[in-house]
Amino acid sequence: MSLDQPQFSFNVSHQDGFARAGTFTTPHGPVATPQFMPVGTLASVKSLDPNDLTRLGATMILANAYHLRLRPGDEMIRTMGGLHKFMQWHGPILTDSGGFQVFSLEGLRTIEEEGVAFRSHLDGSLQQFTPESVMRIERNLGADVIMQFDHVVPGQSPHDLAKVAMERSIRWLERCRVAFDTLQAEDTLAPTPVQALFPIVQGGIHADLRQASARAIRNTGDWVGYGIGGLSVGEAKPDMYAMLDVVNTELPTDKPRYLMGVGFPEDLVEGVARGVDLFDCVAPTRMGRTGAFFTSTGRKNIKNAQWRLDPSPLEEGCTCAACTRFSKAYIRHLFVAEEILGLRLLSLHNVHFLVALMRDARAAVQGGTFSGWSRDWLARYHSSKLSS
Repeated sequence: MSLDQPQFSFNVSHQDGFARAGTFTTPHGPVATPQFMPVGTLASVKSLDPNDLTRLGATMILANAYHLRLRPGDEMIRTMGGLHKFMQWHGPILTDSGGFQVFSLEGLRTIEEEGVAFRSHLDGSLQQFTPESVMRIERNLGADVIMQFDHVVPGQSPHDLAKVAMERSIRWLERCRVAFDTLQAEDTLAPTPVQALFPIVQGGIHADLRQASARAIRNTGDWVGYGIGGLSVGEAKPDMYAMLDVVNTELPTDKPRYLMGVGFPEDLVEGVARGVDLFDCVAPTRMGRTGAFFTSTGRKNIKNAQWRLDPSPLEEGCTCAACTRFSKAYIRHLFVAEEILGLRLLSLHNVHFLVALMRDARAAVQGGTFSGWSRDWLARYHSSKLSS
């Protein structure tokens, strides 16, 4: 795999313990790390305009190859100029390969060494994903960073099942790399001609498998960055943190690490402390649509009657458009009245909260105060239980 790619670089400017502050350079601009990437599964961060994301400080977003392959189709998006032009987001984009989505279709898919055959959740049509076909799909979509096709298993999977999935992911990585290199050399008219392929460390909650996965990936050569997958899929949080500790000691320190599908505030802070640079999750918008919102003292629910006459913002000192303009009482009214604006305002606040949290973590690393900052932040966040 040729990594003579001036479009991609990663520079760590400060370090405090294992936490890092850096800059990940991509063809569509730099990404200050640590960074939370809002999820635009279907080329849209639900209820938010790209301008909203820019205003709240997001610099890189995520879209999903599985969903976009099924609707509207990766070839259609390529015809429209690729994801950046199609959705009018001009910053960096990462696409997940769809491995998690495919393997979550229990009863609708068949796993073989060649790939995975599955029934579309939309119309029941028979589909097949292979490492080669996924590389083509992600090439058509045109994201800056694309993920390998991997085998994902539930977080509490036993050692033997996690081992099978981990080893298959390594074999599929080699096939992804061959297809990726071929496409980069031959498909010069793609929406984003130079992309970066990230491998994914698997292994469930088993330290020996995580070590073996990271070492196997590392031994295949130098990569632009590394994904850490198969976490936050049912395992206990202490198990997830333990696996991050294992991976942290195995991966190169001069390349970005992306913890896939993890986005609760406490997990971001714990992840940064363990050397993670990039995060993504649907949680902030999904929770926002159900009335939950993040605060520095834990999650709250806007439907709670205690906010009925509350004139204060969702979070004191928050600079998001929801908090600077509206009260809890008003936003609660919107939810009770089933007004769509309420869903949008909470989604916007939650995404802003996570982006701003990573901005604060970066500043703490730069100031050499991350250890104390993170300890105090986590103590405050856990100080109050989730309101229901």
